[in-house]
Order: sequence, then structure tokens, then C-alpha cells
Amino acid sequence: MRTIRIGSGAGYSGDRIEPAVELAEKGDIDYLVFECLAERTIALAQQAKMKNPAAGYDPLLDARMKAVLPLCKQKGVRIVTNMGAANPDAGAQKTIEIARALGLKGLKVAAVSGDDVLDQIRETPRKLEETGGSTTDLGNRIVSANAYVGVTSIVEALALGADVVITGRAADPALFMAPLVREFGWAMDDWDKLGKGTVVGHLLECAGQVTGGYFADPGVKDVDGLGRLGFPIGEVAEDGTLVVTKVASAGGKVTPQTVKEQLLYELHDPKNYFQPDVIADFSQVAVEAIGPDRVRVTGGTGRPKTDTLKVSVGYIDSYIGEGQMSYAGPGAVARGQLALDIVRERLSIMGVKTTELRFDLIGIDSLHGRTRSAGHDPYEVRARVAGRTETLAEAVKIGNEVETLYTNGPAGGGGAFKVAREVVAVQSVLLPRNLVGSSVRILEA
Repeated sequence: MRTIRIGSGAGYSGDRIEPAVELAEKGDIDYLVFECLAERTIALAQQAKMKNPAAGYDPLLDARMKAVLPLCKQKGVRIVTNMGAANPDAGAQKTIEIARALGLKGLKVAAVSGDDVLDQIRETPRKLEETGGSTTDLGNRIVSANAYVGVTSIVEALALGADVVITGRAADPALFMAPLVREFGWAMDDWDKLGKGTVVGHLLECAGQVTGGYFADPGVKDVDGLGRLGFPIGEVAEDGTLVVTKVASAGGKVTPQTVKEQLLYELHDPKNYFQPDVIADFSQVAVEAIGPDRVRVTGGTGRPKTDTLKVSVGYIDSYIGEGQMSYAGPGAVARGQLALDIVRERLSIMGVKTTELRFDLIGIDSLHGRTRSAGHDPYEVRARVAGRTETLAEAVKIGNEVETLYTNGPAGGGGAFKVAREVVAVQSVLLPRNLVGSSVRILEA
């Protein structure tokens, strides 16, 4: 039975580049997939595009393409990625420029567009799934709206001979499933195969998580070689059976346990995993070790897709002001607490307007409140004050007051840090899929 080998080159925008090079060089792969978009990433990319029409693609696209294009061209490895973010056309053009600079003649790069549905969202009010409100509640604060699209346009780009396919907000598993649909000729109403393809994509999309990175817990779940952690390879047969593995010399490990943890990652209902192309059912998935760092995965299936697509709406939510100061030595906790009390009083005296305000001693109560273990106080703490505001000017005041602890607070404070930043938040709406188009543009070096 024919098998396609797909390497996962990235699990998020800022991921390491060396494992992707390792896969291209030693992985004997047919495809290299870079999954680089989180929920807010594309909204931030849209803001970058507003400031510069030639921007808006992934900041590491340049470095990644320079690192892997020569190897992939030499070995016939095709690349699929959502590094186009808010501007797939610009990302494709940049890739062509890199290919020309590297002397890679004849390289075909496809830009897949159509996921940007900002105009459709602004035209008609839509229900916000998280809050039950409406997009009209967000007013002019909306900066982006991108639909999670499926495999169709990626498959089209591959059929047109693209060596590199650059998309915007494609669904994460779709990046991995598209090569399977193209290579095996799976029908777009073969729900069983598409469900299995979704399992493949879901297991590979987070890269180093399934090879032991996010899995590791010293003394409980030990993983060797994390400093040289390798990213996964999916060996996918025509019937959808998957074997998860990695380059033998890479760090990390692939076991039934690492695969099970990734299978459940960000999964709400295993029987109803909604994707643009299928409703996948993971409830009968089985995993089995068949050799060192080799795990077979079977049993996924699916049902017909929905009439709507999820749209991630990015908007300016608020501003956050933050300040930090460290205290060490005898009495560090008491001095840190006094520092927080001083800032609390100062912000009240100044009338700083916040909608949310936190006073934390990092390492003691910043995550779970005052649930510290009994025993001696730590030798050092870091006081942190953070507040949410409606204006940047108010946010700036919070960090400024923390900084004044240098001379107006307890003894021994050091390492002051302050920042004020805009908060881009996301909510979801459902949009009829007939309102979402797509286009494929081929460029050639």
C-alpha cells in the first residue's frame, strides 16, 4: 500500500527552525508542513499589514525559507504552510525573491487567499459564539475576520504543480490532510478517510509536542535530548493508517503516551471535532507501539461537514499596563508584599481607571492565589502589578508607579520592568460557507 511521509516543520509562529532542516535533510519526507497560526496571530498580522501593505505574513518566513528551500528543492520535498497569515500574496512574493536569490530556478509558489472575510462580517451582524453578543457590539474595534478554510484550494495548488503552498487561515489539520487528498485521490465526501486525515493533522500540527516536548515532566515522564528535540514524521497509508515517528538521531521520543496526550490536546468532544471538511470522530482511535519511536494510529472516522465555517474575529479589547520589581534576601516576601501595598495605595490616590487589577508575588501567589506550601519563605520574590484599562495613557501609569519603588519603596528592590500594550482579543462567529470564496495564484522563480 502506498505511503506518504509528512514532516511537521513548526507547531507555532516562533518555533525552532533546526528541526525542520533536520527533517528535510534526514527525514526522507515527501512534504514539509509549517503550522504557524494561533487564534490571535492573524489579527496581529492584519495590524502589521495595515501599517505596511507588503507585510502581514509570518515574521520567520524569511528565515525558514532560506533554511529549507535549497534542501527541499534538491530532494523534491513540497512545502505547505499557513505562514501567509494576513497576506499570503506577499508571503509568496517574498518566497519567490528568496528562491531567486538562492538560484532555485523553476520553483513554483502558490498563494492561497479567500479566508479574509472582514467585509462580510462588517456588512451583517453576526452572533458572537463565546458571549452571545453581536459583532455590532465591537463597533469599529474589529481589525480582522478570517474563516477557517479547508483543503480544497491547497489541493488545487498542489495539482497546479506548486512546490510551495502558502495559505492564510486554513484549519491546522487541513494543512496536513491536503497532501493526502491530492496524492491518494480521496473523495471530498469520503467522510471516513477525511476523519482519518484529521487525526493525522491533529497529531502532527503541534510539532514537538508529540515527540515529547510538551509531554516532559522530570521524574514523572522523563524525555531525553530535549535540547535537540526532533519534530514528528507521519507515515500515512492510502487507507488513512498513520505511523508517527521521528528522525532516529533526533532528541525526544514517540510513544503511545506522547501520542495519546497530543490526541486529546485542545479536544472538546472526541466524537464531534468540527473541521471545515468533515466532522471528525476520534472516539475509536487506537494507538499501538510497533517499534522504537514508532506508533501506529488507527480508528478515526468522520461525518458530513456543516454548512457553516468558523470565523475568528480579532478586535482591540483593551490595554494592559504592567510593572515588576524583585526583592531578595531575608524578609524578601514581606518587602515584596509591602511594595504591592504601596502601589495599590498610589494607584488609588492617583485615581487610575482600571477594569481589572492584579497584585502578585510571582512564585508564591501569581497563578493559584494564596495556596503556598507550608515552610520557609523563599529567598527571593518578584512583585508584579498588572491592570487592564480602556486607554493606553492609563495603562502607562501602572508601570510607572511600580518603577518608583526604586526610591519610594522597600529596601533592596531591583530589576524594574514596565510595559504598556494594546490587547488584541478574539471571538468566534459562524458564517455560511457559501459566503467564503478562495483563489490560488501561482508565482514562479
